[in-house]
Amino acid sequence: MYAIIATGGKQYKVSEGDIIKVEKLGVEAGQTITFDQVLAVRGDELAIGSPTVANATVTASVIKEGRDRKVIVYKYKRKTGYHKKKGHRQHFTEVKIEKINA
Repeated sequence: MYAIIATGGKQYKVSEGDIIKVEKLGVEAGQTITFDQVLAVRGDELAIGSPTVANATVTASVIKEGRDRKVIVYKYKRKTGYHKKKGHRQHFTEVKIEKINA
């Protein structure tokens, strides 16, 4: 059984027991969170929502919050001496999918 959920402007295909990194949710480690934007559920048969599946939720527990590895952004223009280097570390929440309720 799997489900496709939407959170943080992205879509994730999840099964029970999966560990995924999603955009920062602002929830402490050890707490549970419920995703109610379930776009599709596949059990015995496929249920596709328009836009979401009615009465379907995905329950997950928060493992940790953190920051991802650094991504370097480098801007350069030739012949002018212009160059700029910046780094960015995206915040994330790591969750473990406990139950798919459909």
